[in-house]
Amino acid sequence: MEDGSSISSILKNGVPETDKLVWSSKGSYKTERPWGLYKILVLLGSLGFFIFGMKLMSEGLQQTAGGGLRKILSTMTRNRYLGVLSGFLITAIVQSSSATTVMTVSFVNAGLLTLLESAGVMMGANIGTTITGWLVSLFGFKISLSSYALIFIALGAPLMFMAKKNLKGWANAIIGFAILFMGLGFLKDAVPDLDADSSIVHFFTQFSDSPFLGRIAFVLLGTLVTVVVQSSSAAMALTLTLVLKGIIPFEVGAAMILGENIGTTITAELASLVGNVHAKRSARIHSMFNVVGVVWMIFLMPFFLDFVIWVTTSWFGMEPFLDEAGKTINGAGATIGLSAFHTAFNLMNVLLLIGFVPLLVKIAERTVKSKGEDDEVFKLEYIAGGITSTPELSLLEAKKEVAKFGELTFKMHNKAFDLINESDSKKRNKLIKKLTKYEDITDRLETEIANYLGNVSASKLSEESSSELRSMLSITNDLERIGDIYFEIAKSIEKKSDSKLWFDQKQRDNLNDLMKEVEIAFNQMLENLNGKYSDIEMDKARMMEIAINELRDKIRKKHLKSMEKKEYNAQSGLIYSNIFASIERVGDHIINVSEAASGINLN
Repeated sequence: MEDGSSISSILKNGVPETDKLVWSSKGSYKTERPWGLYKILVLLGSLGFFIFGMKLMSEGLQQTAGGGLRKILSTMTRNRYLGVLSGFLITAIVQSSSATTVMTVSFVNAGLLTLLESAGVMMGANIGTTITGWLVSLFGFKISLSSYALIFIALGAPLMFMAKKNLKGWANAIIGFAILFMGLGFLKDAVPDLDADSSIVHFFTQFSDSPFLGRIAFVLLGTLVTVVVQSSSAAMALTLTLVLKGIIPFEVGAAMILGENIGTTITAELASLVGNVHAKRSARIHSMFNVVGVVWMIFLMPFFLDFVIWVTTSWFGMEPFLDEAGKTINGAGATIGLSAFHTAFNLMNVLLLIGFVPLLVKIAERTVKSKGEDDEVFKLEYIAGGITSTPELSLLEAKKEVAKFGELTFKMHNKAFDLINESDSKKRNKLIKKLTKYEDITDRLETEIANYLGNVSASKLSEESSSELRSMLSITNDLERIGDIYFEIAKSIEKKSDSKLWFDQKQRDNLNDLMKEVEIAFNQMLENLNGKYSDIEMDKARMMEIAINELRDKIRKKHLKSMEKKEYNAQSGLIYSNIFASIERVGDHIINVSEAASGINLN
């Protein structure tokens, strides 16, 4: 029916069932289409409201349980099966597979997870994300939670003004939960009810005329929707709503859900772009796992859907269809069926592919090439598997990890040495980036080693073992501080370069001489860390500390004289002074490491 239809035309031809009559000010009837621009904007706004609620809830839960989630990820990933469990738990808690995959990629980037371990976590995240579909199907559509949303907001709002971060996290989670279901209510209302004869419904039902090509087309559509909204949960909610209203058939909804499984991998791929080769490989494994799963399901979908329909009917007593031909959708039953399909597919995919994880890792390594040192990663080598059956053996493993930590700080020393003498801006920026990355790793290593030693301390230890444990805790603290100092030196040199300031040859020579003295002390420290703590000779270490202090004092005197004579820029002189003072502080921490290892000053 065209706009501006006359009354006689309506009386003669009747009103199409899909149109709504609206009386216009011009004295004629107009039709209001179910899918006008206004309706589409309302639909997009409802979806945006849902995404905002999901994001707020997820961030609140991460803020509340962040430490626990990181602990799960770092301890429950000893093998791929535990990795699946940890991925499922984390995603079920935060209600965001994207958050889990991004966290996993960052752990791989820092060297705290291997590719094999990360694969299990991402598989588990795929299962965990299906919880959202069940929440929407069982509660979002059946119970009008949106009517209780203001009550949830009233409960959560006071917590926003609390001083404790934990309570603020709960406030975000509760308010986000309320907004999420308000958005779902708006989404449900924004999608109009259409008759089976509607042209939109007819377009989607043509899917059954060419099932295989139709499946592929709607898989691609589901992928596109997820990429656009950047949330597989939001795409899932939209799909379930369209099925509930009878706009898309059950089979189309299933195909779109498969596409959403591919679309969600984009988040991990984007997160890996700023990471090293290991992070990129981890994201690639996630993508391959999801794509392979979708490929085999496209071929087996008719049989799998029959199984899902049987499960939905037998277990939930709700049939997805109102007629035997499977043409008329039972909205509530169909949404339950799609949630069951989503869960069953991801479970089956994990069971089928978990044995092929080593193969997926090999393919990822071949397709994502390493760039050499740029992609170097420093990872836990000796304590990644958790504590052993005997505390003494656990301490021995921790001692090896601490020695390796010392080697990392020596690498930072060498990079800082190169940075002081580098004049090429590109190479300088590369060295600064490398030192920044190493500093982040030292922070994580200190935390991981301290947590490991904390677990060991719960066991019954001999007096000698207890002393060694205290030594290692003190050593890791000093090594982490060395990492911080070299990062500070890198930032000072970056500031100098940005300000177009330069050191003269005398300044560089003085810094190089001091760095060489520290290098000698480093070699002694590494020798002490790799040897028996009780056999450490402190005389050499003390002599080196004295030599560093004396050279620092000599450089300071020269510097003050040069400043008096105005031989160089005052700002340049200040940066220079900060750098040689920082290098001397490294020497202080080096002697602290040797003293802690030998048992001095532990009390």
